[in-house]
Amino acid sequence: MILGIHDGHDAGAVLIDGEKIFAVNEERLNRVKKYRGFPKLSVKKVLKMANASPEDVEIIAVAGIFRKLSRLRELEANLKGLFGRDFKRKVLFVEHHLAHSASAYYTSGWRDALAVSIDAAGDGLSSSVYVARDGEMVRIAQSTYVDSLGDFYASVTELLGFRPMRHEGKVMSLAAYGKPTYDLSAIIELNGLGFDNHLGVIGVEATRRLAEFFGYPLSRAGEIADQMKHGKLDDELQKKAIEIAASAQKHLEKLVEELGLELKGHSLPVAYAGGVAQNVKANAVLRGVLGDENLWVFPAMDDGGLAFGAAVFVKAQMERLDGRWRPSKLEHVYLGPAYGKEGVEEFLRSEEVEYEEVDVPSFVADALAEGKPVGFFQGAIEFGPRALGNRSILADPRDDGVKERLNITLKRDVFQPFAPSMLWERAKKYLEDLDGRPNEFMTMSYTASESFRGEAPAVVHVDGTTRPQAVRWEVNPTYYEIIKAFERKSDLGAVLNTSFNMHGEPIVCSPADALKTFKKAGLDVLVIEGFAVTR
Repeated sequence: MILGIHDGHDAGAVLIDGEKIFAVNEERLNRVKKYRGFPKLSVKKVLKMANASPEDVEIIAVAGIFRKLSRLRELEANLKGLFGRDFKRKVLFVEHHLAHSASAYYTSGWRDALAVSIDAAGDGLSSSVYVARDGEMVRIAQSTYVDSLGDFYASVTELLGFRPMRHEGKVMSLAAYGKPTYDLSAIIELNGLGFDNHLGVIGVEATRRLAEFFGYPLSRAGEIADQMKHGKLDDELQKKAIEIAASAQKHLEKLVEELGLELKGHSLPVAYAGGVAQNVKANAVLRGVLGDENLWVFPAMDDGGLAFGAAVFVKAQMERLDGRWRPSKLEHVYLGPAYGKEGVEEFLRSEEVEYEEVDVPSFVADALAEGKPVGFFQGAIEFGPRALGNRSILADPRDDGVKERLNITLKRDVFQPFAPSMLWERAKKYLEDLDGRPNEFMTMSYTASESFRGEAPAVVHVDGTTRPQAVRWEVNPTYYEIIKAFERKSDLGAVLNTSFNMHGEPIVCSPADALKTFKKAGLDVLVIEGFAVTR
C-alpha cells in the first residue's frame, strides 16, 4: 500500500491498494475550508475505507519538500504518532510540481505525453513541463516562483477585493461581464515554455504595483467587491473592476494559447494540472489549440490533488522498476467516504427526521420539474473541487429565476454562473465547440449551442459559455437515470448541478453535513441514499 499525504493548504490523503484508490481532503472531514495543516483525519479515513492499519502502509509519499525546520519537525511528529518510531523508513518526498504533473500524466491513459503544471508557487517553482515516456518523467522547462502566472492572477484577485488563492474563479466569472481594456504584456509574458514577470515582485507587493498600474483604489477593494457580490455592477468603480478582470482573464488566455502553440510543436498530448488549470476558460483556449483528444486536465488540479500525485508517482516508479508499468485512465473521482443506506437510515432515525423511501430518478425529476431545488447525496464523495452528482444541489435549468433563489439561499456572489450535468449522448447537441470526447469532470468551458441557451438559461453564463459534466450510465447510473427521467418530463437532457454546500463552506461529506446544510439553505427536498426528506 502507498499512502500519499499533502501537509499544507488543501491538505489531504490518498491510499493506493493495488488498483483501488481511496482519497479525501481534510476540509471535507473537519469542515474547515481549504484546511492548512497535517491531514490526520484524512489519513485515518482512507485507512478505514481500505480496512487497513498503519502497519499495512509500505510507502508514505509526501507531496512537497519541507525546508522550514519547524514545519518538518511538526510533520515528523504527526507521522511518528500515526506510524511509529520507524516511520522515516517509509517516507519518500515528491517535489510539488512533480506531484502536480504526475497526477495528470498517470491518470491520462497516455503512454507518452507532455505533463504540465502551472500554479502560484511550490518548492520554489511556479510551472514545470515534463516529457513523459513509458512512465518516466523528465523536466524540460520551468518557471521560478517569481515568474509566476498563477501569482499574477492571484494578485489581480486580491486587487479586486477577493481572497487570493481561493477566489480566482470569481475573477474569471466577473470577466464575462465586460471587455478587456488594458494591455498587460508589460506585466508578464511567455518566454519559451516558461514565463517572465516584468514586475519583479510577487504577492502583496505585486498587488500594490497592479493597483498603481490600473489606478485602482486598493483601500476600497473589499467594499467594491461586496457591492458586486450583491449585484451592483454598473457604477464607475464596479465597471473598472470588471474591465480589470476581463483584461487579466484575456491576458491569461493569451499566454496559455501561446504556451499551447509551443507545446503543440512537440507532437505529444498534454496532461495538465496545477492551480491555474482551474481556469476553465483558459483550458478551453488550450483545448482549441491542442484539440479535444490531446488535452487531459486532472480533475483535482489544485493543491488538493497533490497527495494523489505523490502517491501515483511513487507507484509508477515502483512498477517501472519491476517492468510492470502500464498507462492508466482515471474513469471517475468517486473516491471518498460513503455511508451506505443502512447507516443513513439509522442517522435519520436518530435525528427524528421524517423521511420516506422513494424511487430516486422519478422522485427527483418530479421535484425538479415542480421548481424545487434538491439536495442530492449518494455513494462516495467526489475527490476534487467539483460536485459531480454524489454531493450536489440540483435544480431545473430551464428556470432562469432559480439562479437568484440559489444565490440567496447559498449566499453566493450573484455574478457567478451555475453549471449543468448533461446526458453523455446529448453533449454534441448542447455544445457548439465539442469535437471529441465530452468532458466528465467540469474542467472545461464550452460555447453553448443556440438551442441550449434557449432551453437552459440558468446554466449558461452571460458570455454564452457553460461548464458541463457529461454523465455516462456506466460511471454513475443513478445520476444518469435522474437526468434521463427529467428529460422525459421536460425534453431537456440536463439539470443544474452546483456543489452541496453554503458559500465559503466545504462540500458536504457526511449525512450530518447534508442535513445541516439542507436546513440552513432552506432547500425544498433532500434525497439521501434513496430516502427523501422534505420541509
